[in-house]
Amino acid sequence: MNLHLEGKRAFVSGSSSGIGAGIARKLAQEGAIVVVHGRSEEKAHRVGNEIGQSSGHVFVALGDLSTDEGAVSATEQALQLLGDLDILVNNAGARTSGQRSNGARLRKSCQTR
Repeated sequence: MNLHLEGKRAFVSGSSSGIGAGIARKLAQEGAIVVVHGRSEEKAHRVGNEIGQSSGHVFVALGDLSTDEGAVSATEQALQLLGDLDILVNNAGARTSGQRSNGARLRKSCQTR
C-alpha cells in the first residue's frame, strides 16, 4: 500500500509499545520520518532501533504526557528533531476524573508552538 507519506514528519505519542509502536512502524514503512515517544527510555529506543533497522528515519522523544510539563517537553523534542509536524497521532491517553486527557495536553502543546 502506498499512502504517499514519503518525507512526512510524524509524531506518535505512546509508541514505545503496543498499538502506538505498530502505528509508528507502519508510518515509517510508508516513508514517514517518525518520532517514537514513550516514558521508558529503554522501550522507546528499542522500538526506535527496530524501525531504524528496517525502515529508515526515526527519532525518539521521551516524556510523561500526564503532566503539562511532560507534554510540552515531548512536543518540543519532536519539533526540535523534525522542525515541524505533518502527522500527529495521539495514541497515549488516560482519563482521570476532572482532568484533561493526555491527548488534549499534547494537542494544546502543539497548538501553542
